[in-house]
Amino acid sequence: DGFVTITRASGSLTLPSRFMLVCAMNPCRCGWYGHPSGRCHCTKQQVEKYVEKISGPMLDRMDLHVNVPSVEFEAMRRREKAESSADVKARVNAARDIQKQRFSGTNITCNAQMTPAMVGEFCTLDAAGEKLLKGAFERLGLTARSHDRLLRVARTIADLDGS
Repeated sequence: DGFVTITRASGSLTLPSRFMLVCAMNPCRCGWYGHPSGRCHCTKQQVEKYVEKISGPMLDRMDLHVNVPSVEFEAMRRREKAESSADVKARVNAARDIQKQRFSGTNITCNAQMTPAMVGEFCTLDAAGEKLLKGAFERLGLTARSHDRLLRVARTIADLDGS
């Protein structure tokens, strides 16, 4: 909604609040779950208990979940050429310009703020995309919130790609 309300005994105060939360967590208590070295000795129940510390509704409101595998020493030493920060900045600025044009005349400034109606208008899928989304929705048990969030993220990725 873009607002936070602070309520105390003396009254309430509503303030504007729009933020981006970036967070990280280990896959288990020891941090080694799934590592090829086999260092993790956590039981399945311990791993589940650890992950359950984050509530389902909280997870449902996070747009991206990214598993980051460990990097082997040899891969770090190769230091393959990656996209430069300047190139990333240029792509992000171009995507923001696309979004600024898309939402001109509204109070929306980026894809993350799209209403469900806007998602329907600006996040259309071809038949293959529709089939993929339907399969993911059924297999993963996605909610309406996660359905629209997925489309907003897809629209942003397309904007970053210039398509």
